[in-house]
Amino acid sequence: MPYNDLKMELTTAEENYLKAIYHLSDGGKKSVSTNDIAAEMKTKPASVSDMIRKLGEKEVIQYRKYYGVNITEDGKRRALQTIRKHRLWEVFLVEKLQFAWDEVHEVAEELEHIQSPLLIQRLDAYLNFPKFDPHGDPIPDEFGDVRARPRVALNEMEIDQTGQIVAVKDSSAAFLRYLDKVGAYIGARIKVLDKVEFDGSLEILVDQKKTLFMSKDVAGNILVLQS
Repeated sequence: MPYNDLKMELTTAEENYLKAIYHLSDGGKKSVSTNDIAAEMKTKPASVSDMIRKLGEKEVIQYRKYYGVNITEDGKRRALQTIRKHRLWEVFLVEKLQFAWDEVHEVAEELEHIQSPLLIQRLDAYLNFPKFDPHGDPIPDEFGDVRARPRVALNEMEIDQTGQIVAVKDSSAAFLRYLDKVGAYIGARIKVLDKVEFDGSLEILVDQKKTLFMSKDVAGNILVLQS
């Protein structure tokens, strides 16, 4: 069902909670506890309980005591609608307004709540129907279909394996600025030169010309399409 057919509106807060539940549930594959939602939203469990009641009344989630929260099919579609808008706006901000990729998240958080399907359709067309946002995350189409591609965390690769950086798990501004500083960017070709047995840190070659030393934690937040 296209997003245009969705009729019951959600408030900005409800959309934010629903998007968080969608991510925490791995796209609806598992239940989510109220404590996990509270931690994600940086709020108190009592506030989460109130929001769960509201979302349940709109039939976008189901809650069973002791079993947690499950997102419904309608809830998934609505969460993907918000995610789609967020990622399209990020592309627009980077490609058309020259924002850096570490500057766009908070702005897109505001823009994603604009309720105009026609605007988003035209934005998508204006951007030539991008499939991925500036951080490498897939952009759902208007029907909620997501183009997945096989990716592996850089810290899981072995010596002499090669690939291309296609996404990041951590899209915080501090992490993205760090990647800019060391020259690890989306699209970079990489090769694992060495892995340190003691702490799992890596030595990698970027674009066949620059050598980087990277901690296991940093490498774990970089996703690679292996070649």
